[in-house]
Amino acid sequence: MNLQNMQETSPDGEKMRLQKYLSQAGMASRRKAEEFIVRGLVKVNGETATLGMSVTPGVDRVVVGDEAVKETREFVYYKVNKPRGIVTTCVSKGDTGIMDIVDIPERVFPIGRLDKDTVGLLILTNDGRLSNRLMHPRYRHEKEYVVETYGPIEDSELARMAAGVKILDGYVTKPAEIARLSSGKFSIVLTEGKNRQIRRMVEAIGREVKKLKRIRVENVKLPDIPEGAYVQLSEREKRELLRRVGLLSDER
Repeated sequence: MNLQNMQETSPDGEKMRLQKYLSQAGMASRRKAEEFIVRGLVKVNGETATLGMSVTPGVDRVVVGDEAVKETREFVYYKVNKPRGIVTTCVSKGDTGIMDIVDIPERVFPIGRLDKDTVGLLILTNDGRLSNRLMHPRYRHEKEYVVETYGPIEDSELARMAAGVKILDGYVTKPAEIARLSSGKFSIVLTEGKNRQIRRMVEAIGREVKKLKRIRVENVKLPDIPEGAYVQLSEREKRELLRRVGLLSDER
């Protein structure tokens, strides 16, 4: 079932920012699309594109590298059990990226990031709308992690993190839902996603993270599959996720 294609999101004749167009076409996340434009990899009607440019879907010809953008496509959604040591952002020499360990026929990209030493749930898709909704801070969607620290952690320390602590550049984290699992393990639900946020929160109370695993993004839970394996979201998971982020009405 094709939930929504480009012509439904942007009728012929209506201009759209280039990076949004690339994102909705499933070429990359909006942030990655901006990077492609800055690097000169995107052409519109044969001319190298610039940031701020708009295009008319169905009229302008857009090419990324040597691949022409196709406006109508089936959106796909996968969940991966990311192993430790795998990079989800730009891959440096000697690193293994998330796309190196999957064999998915569609061109997909990860929603958000998990740092190299963090394991667990990562969603791969070609749906730029979903990526934008889950990543934009104003939507405040839930992401749940299990954290193990070196040594025991006190109730008062968990309470400090739950209330909000000062991390990088003086930023104070938003209140978080925290539940103790054992003397040195707890779960935490965030509605924001600063870089290495949980590790920095734990450091702010004088502790250090030993293991970090993401187990849920909104209604999508980490599947019981080996590290490195991946499965498609079920129809029920997909519809509920899209409903939660406002991309599917309750009536559909």
